[in-house]
Amino acid sequence: MATLGKTWWGQRFIAALEGFTDSGRLQRGRAYSGDNRILAFAIAEGRVSATVRGNVNPYFGVYKEPHYQTRIQMTQIPAKDWDKTITRLGSSAALLARLLMNEMPDTIDAAFADVKLHLLPRSRKDFALTDCSCPDGANPCKHIAGVYYRLAGQLDRDPFLLFELRGLSRARLTQALSATPLGKALAALTSDEAPPITAAESFFTRPRISAAPPDHHTFWTGAHRLPGEIEPAVPAAVPAILVRKAGDFPAFWNRDDSFVAVMEDLYQRVREKNRDLL
Repeated sequence: MATLGKTWWGQRFIAALEGFTDSGRLQRGRAYSGDNRILAFAIAEGRVSATVRGNVNPYFGVYKEPHYQTRIQMTQIPAKDWDKTITRLGSSAALLARLLMNEMPDTIDAAFADVKLHLLPRSRKDFALTDCSCPDGANPCKHIAGVYYRLAGQLDRDPFLLFELRGLSRARLTQALSATPLGKALAALTSDEAPPITAAESFFTRPRISAAPPDHHTFWTGAHRLPGEIEPAVPAAVPAILVRKAGDFPAFWNRDDSFVAVMEDLYQRVREKNRDLL
């Protein structure tokens, strides 16, 4: 069985569930998280719905394979609190840049804590609805637990589902962040739109008459003294934007290790392979 909770946020999600749920029941649900058990899985308007295949058990009079309907919904963050959170996220260039690049910052919890909120679940109160049509009266039953683990796997691939589960869609999040002052500046820098083509008076730069005689001393020495020491620039581990946009676990990546980490190692080996020949 593939590892679930491969990212830090996926692990935190499962750890939170284990903190306020019967760990034995939760572990039983791992066997119900695969495609052979979950026949349908969907997330719409912040609510998770799934159809889970049960067991035939003649001892209890179950002769036909049952299909149970399971629903999970996290407690929504009110709109006024989202406004405060967007303002906080939009005030940090580091957070904003990573979020607009579809990356989940590892300091996101601290940003939410600044406005006295939390994104990842901490207690049972963070789940407004956990329901299953099976006859098991315990909550979570193994079917709900299986859907929990499936949801953790989905979060590994798309951490922004956390925002949707909390009541803010990805489109609204991106739009709100892009509308902040820093967001407008970053959006202009990362825009894929080509600048408009304007006609030039001349192919070559034409000389202009200076209003004052040139200061040759300033031209050669500069108006300000250059710094004595310059901090060396550190190249990005993975400069390709598309690689980072794919995230740690894109849909085509079935391995348990991070896709970005593998690409970082590949880029590093390519850099060092022929360094001695340069």
